[in-house]
Amino acid sequence: MANHKSSKKRILVTIKKNAINTARRSAVKTETKKALAAIATGDRAAATIAVRNAESKIMKSAGKTMPKKRAARKVSRLTKKLSKIA
Repeated sequence: MANHKSSKKRILVTIKKNAINTARRSAVKTETKKALAAIATGDRAAATIAVRNAESKIMKSAGKTMPKKRAARKVSRLTKKLSKIA
């Protein structure tokens, strides 16, 4: 167990940041699944809204919980799938 005041504070900060990052990653996964499900239905209007929401969550987590290039790749792949809907 930590003995120094600063060590105790760092433990608390780490726990808090861990919770935030876990929630952010979970939100990205949820929105991505919703977007893929909307794309699978073939409804372009609903899929566009779902992809826009997913893109927002992904780009907000870029540089925080995932690398920027991974975020850009995820958005690109979702957009590509959306554009294939006739």
